[in-house]
Amino acid sequence: MTSAPTTTERMTRLLSLVPYLTARPQGAPLAEVARDFGVPERQLRRDLELLWMCGLPGYGPGDLIDLAFEGDRVRVTFTAGMVRPLRLTTDEAVALVVALRTLLELPGLAEREAVGRALAKVSRAAGHATQRGTPVALSVDAQEQALAVVREGLERGRALHLHYYVPTRDERTERTVDPLRLLLVDGRSYLEAWCRRAEGLRLFRLDRVDDVEVLDEPAAPPPGVHLRDVDADLYQPEPGSPVVRLRLARTARWVAEYYPVEDVREVDDPPGGLAVAVRTADMAWARRLVASLGGAAAVDEPAELAAAVAADARAALARYPADGHPPSPSGG
Repeated sequence: MTSAPTTTERMTRLLSLVPYLTARPQGAPLAEVARDFGVPERQLRRDLELLWMCGLPGYGPGDLIDLAFEGDRVRVTFTAGMVRPLRLTTDEAVALVVALRTLLELPGLAEREAVGRALAKVSRAAGHATQRGTPVALSVDAQEQALAVVREGLERGRALHLHYYVPTRDERTERTVDPLRLLLVDGRSYLEAWCRRAEGLRLFRLDRVDDVEVLDEPAAPPPGVHLRDVDADLYQPEPGSPVVRLRLARTARWVAEYYPVEDVREVDDPPGGLAVAVRTADMAWARRLVASLGGAAAVDEPAELAAAVAADARAALARYPADGHPPSPSGG
């Protein structure tokens, strides 16, 4: 039984797949690609399905990497800029050189030779910039810094003010919270706190906290707040959260593994698909999820969400001229 690939291994493979396939404009057999990358064909297909959701900001037509499957072959039809040469600013080059030099100093580094070659290339490309006294701000471990501040707030019984990134809305928020406890789940640190903005109990992943400070006021969560039972599930929808029912194509079955879902059933329409139910009070998140899946997901309920998704699809199609090609960035 083979072990699951690590995040680093999969990211490295994903970054390599686009130039690999671009160098083969006529396409490459899936079995050959899987053999060259040293993975089972099933894992390769999962990687290619993930590539379909990667690309440039906007994440609409003409922004995402596009692939074409022709029998047992695959080719890249749109690279979304993945083959553009990398150009670093002076500060970026200096920061990269500092990071590579630090990496070389680590004992037992397995890829020391590769890191050394990368350092030499970046140093040559940056020229004298790396020799100048350019100030570089390096965030060595922002999560550890946030953890120290949160612990201080808990020990002193003080409220916290934090800037928090919400990935489902791609939004950075500012809020005051009353800390209750720290949790470590699956290797990640979380703060469980009463959020005054949301007027409810919330979990905050510390690696998504941009900034946090201890306030000079006591923490004052409402009396009788019940801490969540993390033995059951980390994600627990609010009671009464609406149910979103989706039908997923074969290429979108990963949604049932990535998100907490209910009532999972195999369906014949689409072939090899799944019917799932997701509880969420954030319909904007559900709308973006369905849009990101392209035609691989259909909304059965609620009707309002299905209508909104259909309107989004019509608006996207309206951007295309009659010849079917996406408009150029200049609008011409």
